[in-house]
Amino acid sequence: MKRVLIVGAGKGGTALLEILSATDRLEVVAVIDKNQEAKGLARAESFGIPIGAYWREWINQDIDIVIEATGDEQVLEELITSSSEKTIVIPGSIAYIIAELMEEKETLLRQIKLQMNNQKLILNNIRDGMIVIDNREMIQFVNKSTERIMEVPKMELIGKPITKVIAQSRLPHVLQSRRREVNQKLVLENGKRLITTRIPMINAEDQIIGAFAVFKDITEVMDLAEANTDLTEIKTMLEAIIYSSDEAISVVDENGKGIMINPAYTRITGLKETDVVGKPATVDISEGESMHMKVLKTRRPVRGVRMKVGSAKRDVLVNVAPVIVDGKIKGSVGVLHDVSEIKALTSELKRARQIIRNLEAKYTFDDIVGTSPEMKLALEQAKVGARTPATVLLRGESGTGKELFAHAIHNESDRKHNKFIRVNCAAIAESILESELFGYEEGAFSGAKRGGKKGIFEEANMGSIFLDEIGELSLHMQAKLLRVLQENEIVRVGGTDPIAINVRIITATNINLEKAIMKKTFREDLYYRLNRLPIHIPSLRERMTDLPPLVARIIEKINQDYGRNVKSISNNALKILEKYHWPGNVRELENVIGRAMIYMDMNEEQIKQEHIPDLVVTPAKSDHHVTTDNLMTKSLQTAVEDYEKQYIAHVYKQNNYNKTKTAKELNVSIRNLYYKMKKYQIERNSTQDFS
Repeated sequence: MKRVLIVGAGKGGTALLEILSATDRLEVVAVIDKNQEAKGLARAESFGIPIGAYWREWINQDIDIVIEATGDEQVLEELITSSSEKTIVIPGSIAYIIAELMEEKETLLRQIKLQMNNQKLILNNIRDGMIVIDNREMIQFVNKSTERIMEVPKMELIGKPITKVIAQSRLPHVLQSRRREVNQKLVLENGKRLITTRIPMINAEDQIIGAFAVFKDITEVMDLAEANTDLTEIKTMLEAIIYSSDEAISVVDENGKGIMINPAYTRITGLKETDVVGKPATVDISEGESMHMKVLKTRRPVRGVRMKVGSAKRDVLVNVAPVIVDGKIKGSVGVLHDVSEIKALTSELKRARQIIRNLEAKYTFDDIVGTSPEMKLALEQAKVGARTPATVLLRGESGTGKELFAHAIHNESDRKHNKFIRVNCAAIAESILESELFGYEEGAFSGAKRGGKKGIFEEANMGSIFLDEIGELSLHMQAKLLRVLQENEIVRVGGTDPIAINVRIITATNINLEKAIMKKTFREDLYYRLNRLPIHIPSLRERMTDLPPLVARIIEKINQDYGRNVKSISNNALKILEKYHWPGNVRELENVIGRAMIYMDMNEEQIKQEHIPDLVVTPAKSDHHVTTDNLMTKSLQTAVEDYEKQYIAHVYKQNNYNKTKTAKELNVSIRNLYYKMKKYQIERNSTQDFS
């Protein structure tokens, strides 16, 4: 333990005394100050610490640290001169800073405590009940209204699973679906009838951290509605409840004349009782039709209807329910939710998310489903590519997931915190593609922006750029891209000065580049630059063992997009999918599963055979055969290679285009098979039979 002497018992010395007295590693042996009225001396005595007026009496009593808190430079110099070599002398300026920090800390703590108390006060004084659970379905918070409504003390609720307290609670479902449930009915075990809204809590990282429910006790309202047959009597009994509600409420009679509104309604619409009571139900509507009149006509409730109300045209969501007594409609009750601010914030959020999606890679290797040997090989190659700066060429049929691989490679690389920009080379007109990729200088062409514009390569600097459909580039653009790969620099359209860039290039194509080279539509030198790390992404028919987990992942995704609750697919339906060749690959599979789920009933939870749309199998091309006449006109080497090519193609087709099974039957390694298929340009849509 270090022995500390504090010289100076003013503000700084007192603050230091408070800090040091609370630690076990330092011992304050004395506090010194010539001013016997100094605040710190009295504080030291209260701690049982010796005090004094002269520091020289203590300086040689085996002191480890001396803190000069007087701020007097002369005192500091004398302390340094008089102290032994092992004694550390700390200047008063440091003591002052520590004192200021302590005071600031106390102020902040007081402010935080005040905010927490205010929040607790608000939550405990609202009439609505509130329950908050974490992502493990455990209750973390309840307010006093919850204790009152449930008739259970708070201590018996906190820390318990929500389903143990409310067996029929749907908060666990909200956690799983990540979707809110608004104005739902619920009956507690004590007979209380509630209207509840359940909302998931999602953090900035899009992770579900819990959910909460806000609910109103409508038992009294329901009892009154059931016990009375006259709407006027119901109005009198309900006034207190309606006026105290924070929800905007309006009530009309069976003819659509207004009979009641509450203060919250006036706050949203700007209309007073004299503007509404006794007037038609349409008086408050600035845009849209009256939901009161629609409910009175149909005798059915409406929920979540968007309209604008009042002179300020406030954007609201409206829920209206009929009041029916003994089979006769007596009026209707409407509740308005102001969504103007929510709409603006949602719009801003969507715009921000769109910008982020355009500049960030959304997927990782965890998002790619596949355990088949073919897919494992592609994933291993992609992970190797992610760890190197080499240009990657993703090859595979349309719909196999080349873009997912590009996203994952970027997110696995050391560039993951920088931009990821996707460019579809086939979707941008040739006339503007060059300026989009490389940018342009001011005055480069008619309509050019003042000051010029950065191109995509400059925007993606230090990040990654994904050039999809690379085989669709013209020879002119191929030459431009080759310069980027060779020189790591670009020249803007209309400019002359090269601009250095550092960009990871990932390319993809579904065409046969080797054939394109032979047809002179693709540059051979660019091909060798791009083909340093080629990755073949297998088609769906080559990895049919991945079909069940792929279907499960697609169902999960569509559930979230469409708000469905489909849980599985039947074996018969899965067998139908397994028999199909999937020319559109995973993209076509998503389309088929999506169509099946759209036409299912809302209460169905399993995709069955009858839900699967008709799958039309494309007829196979006519087979070609090796003949003796063909062999007699070739050299031995050529004949052997032709035989090998056609035999591999035959076995490949017989094994339903599965490379692993093909390699096993041919008794060669999977890598050797890939080599031979590439050598002979064996493709899935051009295989030949051998006979």
